[in-house]
Amino acid sequence: MYARSTTMMAQPDRIDGGIALVNDELMSMMTDIDGCMGLSMLVDRSSGRCIATSSWETEEAMRASNEQLQPVRQRLLETLGGDGLEVQEWEIAILHRDHESPAGACARVTWARPPAGQLGAAVDGFKTDVLPLLENQDGFCSASMLIDREAGMLCGTVSFESRATLEGTREFAAEQRATMAERTGIEFVDVLECELAIHHLRVPELV
Repeated sequence: MYARSTTMMAQPDRIDGGIALVNDELMSMMTDIDGCMGLSMLVDRSSGRCIATSSWETEEAMRASNEQLQPVRQRLLETLGGDGLEVQEWEIAILHRDHESPAGACARVTWARPPAGQLGAAVDGFKTDVLPLLENQDGFCSASMLIDREAGMLCGTVSFESRATLEGTREFAAEQRATMAERTGIEFVDVLECELAIHHLRVPELV
C-alpha cells in the first residue's frame, strides 16, 4: 500500500471551504480513479497548514494518477487561498486501528530521519516498543507509519478521539521521542498537532 501527501498553507478562514470541497466533490472524484483507496485531510487552523493524503493499492497506480490529479490539487489550493504546495510519496509500513476516529478527532504527526540504513529498524522499533504503549493511552484511535526509502524519512500519525486526549498525551509523546533519539540516534524533524478533518483512507490493517 502507498500514499501521496500534499501539504498546503491555507488562509485559516478558508479552511472550512477546502474541507467542504474535498467532502462534496473531490472525494468521489478521487476514489473513482483506478487504485485509489481513499483520502484523509489534516488541518492546523492556527497556522493554516493542511495535509491531504490519498491511499493507493500499488505504487504504479499512485504514480499513474499524478498527472490526472494536478488540476485537482490546484483547485484545492485555490479554494484554500494558498500559494504553493509540497507533494510527497510514501510506502505505508504500518496502519493500526483500535477503532474509527469520531467527529472532533485530532492527530499528532511526526516526521523523523533515522540514521542511514536504519529505516526498517526504526519502523520495527515503533511497532514493538511504542505502539503497545500508544494503545493504552486515553482516547487512542489509530496509528500509521509512512516511509520514504529514497529520502530515508518516516512520517508517523497517531489519532485521538478529541483535542483534549491529544493534548493529554503530549508529555508521553515527548518522552518517547527523547528515548528513541537517545537509543537509536533518530532525528525528529517536525511535530504537528492538528484536527483530523477527513478520515477515509480505507487502508486495511498493516502491522
